[in-house]
Amino acid sequence: MATLLWILAAVLVVSGVFAIVRKQLLWGIVLIIVGLAVGPGGVSLFT
Repeated sequence: MATLLWILAAVLVVSGVFAIVRKQLLWGIVLIIVGLAVGPGGVSLFT
């Protein structure tokens, strides 16, 4: 479960960076924040 959360978090953060590069600043920031919440926060929440 922890591995899946880390993979999901990495995908969200990378998608957020690409959104920022494509000039979609707000959407990129939201994706990065959600990715960080799912990654370290989600792993500590579920374990």
